[in-house]
Amino acid sequence: MTPSPDPSAFPVSSVPSVPPALSVSSALPPSSLSSARPASSGPSALSVDAFEPFDAFESFGAFAALHRAAGSPLLIPNAWDHASASALAAQGFPAIGTTSLGVAASVGVPDGTGATRAETLLLARRLGQEPYLLSVDVEGGFGDDPGEVAELARELADAGAVGINLEDGRPDGTLAPAEVHTAKIAAVKSAVPELFVNARTDTYWLGVDRAAEETELRLHAYEQAGADGVFVPGLAAPVAIAALVKRLEVPLNILYSPSGPTVSQLGDLGVRRVSLGSLLFRTALGAAVRAATDIRAGGSAVDVPVGRSAADIPVGRSVADIPVADGSVPTYAWVRALSG
Repeated sequence: MTPSPDPSAFPVSSVPSVPPALSVSSALPPSSLSSARPASSGPSALSVDAFEPFDAFESFGAFAALHRAAGSPLLIPNAWDHASASALAAQGFPAIGTTSLGVAASVGVPDGTGATRAETLLLARRLGQEPYLLSVDVEGGFGDDPGEVAELARELADAGAVGINLEDGRPDGTLAPAEVHTAKIAAVKSAVPELFVNARTDTYWLGVDRAAEETELRLHAYEQAGADGVFVPGLAAPVAIAALVKRLEVPLNILYSPSGPTVSQLGDLGVRRVSLGSLLFRTALGAAVRAATDIRAGGSAVDVPVGRSAADIPVGRSVADIPVADGSVPTYAWVRALSG
């Protein structure tokens, strides 16, 4: 993800208000589901092992359908490793995205510079066979050659990804020419027609002149190139969002901002997908630093309760049995169980 010109706009101390977990079964029509059926009728019982693996083609259709389901927009939390993805899926999120900032920071390279192709593909291979729908942030495709971007998309689909985010922002703070981005989109859709391409424009994110006009021109071109959805991070004004929705033929994705509209309000404006981006990664990093410095300052522990002990995890039970969603610190055993 291309860096924000104003990092303070999304402070790590801000935690988003997340609506009740969306279950695949409640969001999709029966025709979109077969093997993806909940093990329990209650949404609170949903866990990472509550679904049988999706059939490959069913998963592509299920992901697309989530963007057009009635009710609240599809809220996609973004993970940076296997544990974070599994923990989020255990809370009932049917689709998990990746955050390029989290992936890049985890290996010590700058985000948005096209330096994490191998790491992104490796993470997709780790997550793509899990029982949730996976969308991968591929920055600008790690190159400007449409054929190479299409090959990456093919590899990601083979790994189990059902969607990608493909952005037109460049590391130098400029936008790629629209024709370059449309060529990438078209190449990906030609190579992997079923893959959901969420075409992102950084017009607002980078603060370009006449952002509204430039955004509309670019999104129209991306739609014509075959994009399944469009993503405009940095756009938060309700009036501008509502106006843009009316001019689009595909679902609009907005990046959640703690200071912007709620998920429900975005839905009322016509937004069909809301991403959390790097917010969860930055929140987790900030919490870890605060815990360490609080302990160094003389505290006996962090100021939130620690989760249950290992003895409280029944053998063979899901990590969803351990209530970390209440704000407690996960136990060692809980985190270890994420990979079980």
